[in-house]
Amino acid sequence: MHIRYIYRNYFKNNLFMKIILFFSVITIVTIITFSYLMFKVMSESAVQRQLDIQKGAVERVSNYFSGKYDSIQSTVREVYRDDVLAVNMSYFLEHPYQDYVNYRLERFYTDNGISSSDMVTFFRGKVDDDPDIRSLMLYSVDQYQLYVFYNYMQQFKIIPTNLARSYIPEVMYQQEGPGVGPSNIWVSRAIETTNTSTYSVRFPVNNTLTLKNIGQLVVYYDTDKVWNSLALYKEDLKGSILVLSQDGSVLFDSTGFYQGKKYPYFEELNTVYDNDELGDDLIATKITHSQGGFTVLSTVPKKELAKTYQGLRNTILLISSVCILFAILIPALFISNFAKRMYNIIRFTRKVRDGDFTTRIADTRDDELGQISKSFNDMLEELNEYIDRVFKAEIKQQQTELVALQARINPHFLYNTLEVIRMRAVSQGAKDVAEMIYSLSVLFKSLVQQKRVYTLKDELEACRLYLELFRIRYKDRFEYEIQAAPELYGQSVVKLSLQPIVENYIVHGIRTDRYDNRLTIQVQEDGDILTVVVQDNGKGIEPDQLAEIREELEREEETGRMFGLRSVHSRLRFLYGPEYGIEIESSPESGTVVIVRYPVREEMEAEAQDV
Repeated sequence: MHIRYIYRNYFKNNLFMKIILFFSVITIVTIITFSYLMFKVMSESAVQRQLDIQKGAVERVSNYFSGKYDSIQSTVREVYRDDVLAVNMSYFLEHPYQDYVNYRLERFYTDNGISSSDMVTFFRGKVDDDPDIRSLMLYSVDQYQLYVFYNYMQQFKIIPTNLARSYIPEVMYQQEGPGVGPSNIWVSRAIETTNTSTYSVRFPVNNTLTLKNIGQLVVYYDTDKVWNSLALYKEDLKGSILVLSQDGSVLFDSTGFYQGKKYPYFEELNTVYDNDELGDDLIATKITHSQGGFTVLSTVPKKELAKTYQGLRNTILLISSVCILFAILIPALFISNFAKRMYNIIRFTRKVRDGDFTTRIADTRDDELGQISKSFNDMLEELNEYIDRVFKAEIKQQQTELVALQARINPHFLYNTLEVIRMRAVSQGAKDVAEMIYSLSVLFKSLVQQKRVYTLKDELEACRLYLELFRIRYKDRFEYEIQAAPELYGQSVVKLSLQPIVENYIVHGIRTDRYDNRLTIQVQEDGDILTVVVQDNGKGIEPDQLAEIREELEREEETGRMFGLRSVHSRLRFLYGPEYGIEIESSPESGTVVIVRYPVREEMEAEAQDV
C-alpha cells in the first residue's frame, strides 16, 4: 500500500519523475552488472595469479626433490659404470669391514702403490659435496651392518643391526625398491638422529656380476633445506606446500601441521587433476614424480583465496557506489531544471486557457524549450490578431453548418427508405434481395459518413460489402478472400483507394460464364511500406491496353479516362510521394494483379480524405 501511495502521488502523472526513475533503474542495473562482471573477471585473474604462484612453488619444490633423487641415482650409476668402484662396492657390502681394509691394502700393493677408488672416501666426498645431506648410509644385507656417513663427522660409523630388538633388517627388506620416503624411526634411533625433520632417498645396491641384491644406499636429507627452493615465493604463498611419499606420509609441510603424519586426503588425490578441488574447501595443485614415488602438493583454502580479492571487491563497491551517485544525481538535477521550465510553460498555457491572452513566457534560451516558449509567444501574437477576424467568419460558419446539416438529412432519408425496402423483401421471402439491400445500405453509409481517421479496416470493410453484393448476385460462380493481419487494421489509408480497383474487376474482369471466378486481397507490411495486392483470375488485359493504362496513370494532365484507377494513383502520389501509388500486372486470360502501396501510418489522421 505504501508503494502504491508513493506511485500514485509522485510518479503516476509525473513524466519527469518517471524518466528519473527509469534512468536510475537502467543506470543502477548497468553499473551493478558491469561491476559484477569486472569483479568476476578481476577476481578470477587474482585467483589465477595466486594459483600460478602456488604452481610455481610446487614446481620449484618438485625440482628440488627430483634433483636430490637424481643425484643419488647418478651416484649409484657412477658406481655401476666404474668397474673398480663396482667391485669395491660389492666387496665392501659382502664382507666384514676389516676384510675390506685388508682387501684394499692388497690391491694397493698389487697395483704398485697406485690407489684405486675407496668406497669410504667416495661416499665421504658425496656427503661433503651436498650440504643438504644429514647422513648417508650403506646397509649390507649379508653382514647386517649399517655404514653411516654424517655431515658433521669426517669419519663414518659402523652400526651392527643383528642385535636383539632391532627392526632395521626388516625395515630394509620392506623398502627394497628405490624411492623417496620418510626417515624410519628405527634407523634414526640406530644412527642417533632423532630429529624428525628429515626425509630419505633410497636405492638398492646389486652385485654387478651376479645381480644379487647386496644392500641399500639410503640418504637422509634435511627437510628445512627445502625452504631454500621457496625463497622466491615465501612472501606470496598461501595455504601450505606438502611433499607426500608413496604411502601418504608427509615428508615436508610448509605449515608444519602434518609434518611426519599421514595426509588425511591422500586417497582423494588419485581423483584430483593438476588443478582441482580437494575436500570441502581446498584448491589443490599437484605434481607427481613417478620414479621417486613422491607427490608435491599445494593446498589453499577457498576462504584464503577469497582474501586475495577482498580489497578489490571493496574498491569496486566504492567506485560503483560513487558512479551510481553521480550518474543519478547529475541527470536528476538536469531533468529537474528541465521539468521546472516545462511546468512554467504549462502554467502559462493554463493562463491562456483561462482567457489571459496578454501573458508571455520569459525564457530566452536557444534550446528546445526556449524555442517552444518563443513559438508560444509568437502564436499568442498571431492569435490576438486572428481573434479580430473570427467574429466576421462566425456568420459564414453558421451558414455552412446549416448546409452541412441539410446534407446529412438527405442520406438519413435514403437509409430509412432502403431499410423499408429491405424489410419488405424479407416479408416477401426474398432473403437474397434483403441481404443485397442491407449490404448496399451499409456500404453507402460508410462512403458518405465523415471520419477523422479512416483506417485499413474501414477500407477493407467497404470492399467486403461491395463484394458481398456480387457474391449474392452470382451465387456459386464467384468467391473472394481478404487476408490481413489484425495488427494492420489500425493503419490509416486514403478513403476509396481499394474499392475502385475491386469495382474494375466486377465491371471489366469477371467472367459470368465460369464458376471459378475468384478475387483475393492480401495485405502485408514491408518495412515502412504497407502493400495491398488485389489479384483475380478474370479476363486479364491485352498488352496494348495495359501499356495505355500505365501511360494514362503517369500522365500529369487529367483526360477524364480511367477515372477510378487514376484517382487512386494520383491521390497516393500527391499525398505521400512518387514511391507510392498503384502498379498493374496482367496478361490475357490469366487475370490481373494490382499492387497498391501506402506509407505505414498507424492511427494517424488520413490526409485529404475528400480529395
